[in-house]
Amino acid sequence: MTPDLVKLSKQIDYTFTDEALLLKALTHRSVGQSNNERLEFLGDAILGMVIADELFNRFPDCSEGEMSRLRASLVKGETLSELARDLSLGDFLKLGPGELKSGGFKRSSILADAFEAIIGAIYLDSDLPTCRHFILTQLSTRIENVSPENVGKDPKTRLQEYLQARQQPLPIYDVVEVSGKAHAQTFKIECKIEGGKMVTAVGSSRRKAEQAAASEILERINDGLK
Repeated sequence: MTPDLVKLSKQIDYTFTDEALLLKALTHRSVGQSNNERLEFLGDAILGMVIADELFNRFPDCSEGEMSRLRASLVKGETLSELARDLSLGDFLKLGPGELKSGGFKRSSILADAFEAIIGAIYLDSDLPTCRHFILTQLSTRIENVSPENVGKDPKTRLQEYLQARQQPLPIYDVVEVSGKAHAQTFKIECKIEGGKMVTAVGSSRRKAEQAAASEILERINDGLK
């Protein structure tokens, strides 16, 4: 196994018996016919089943509709691309020349697909319990934080409701930097809450940056850093 694959194995906390499965999971269709699309298909199905089973047992009083919305919030592309970035999957992807030139290793859809392909590859290399362990470990924080009351609400709304419920002042959002050309600007937002806690986040619009900052504040709150 190459040093890169050894590094990735440590990051995902799984060592493949069949290295070829991992290589295929990292290979985008722009490379050729031998790519990760079939593994992605398999991984998507396994991910949905594992999350559905976890939610079924975790929320015994939830209706079908509520569980469907909870599952959708956990397996959506945005969530999967964030998980892929946490694992630095983009550093290991095999892309064709066109995708390399256009920065495909950063593209959310490609990262989300690769994450699902990794799930499919782990399943084929091991078994369902091992694959389930990987999925629930990777999504553990998000699963702990999801609830029927919050599903469908954006981070800014959830942060506002959290603070209002505790009779605390609303968060303050400030634009600290705007960079890039007019058609491709990046906004850097600072979010402050009572107690001196402050985070910064960036986004392609002010709204997206504020949502990212609110999400970061919520994660710190959930981690006990109030």
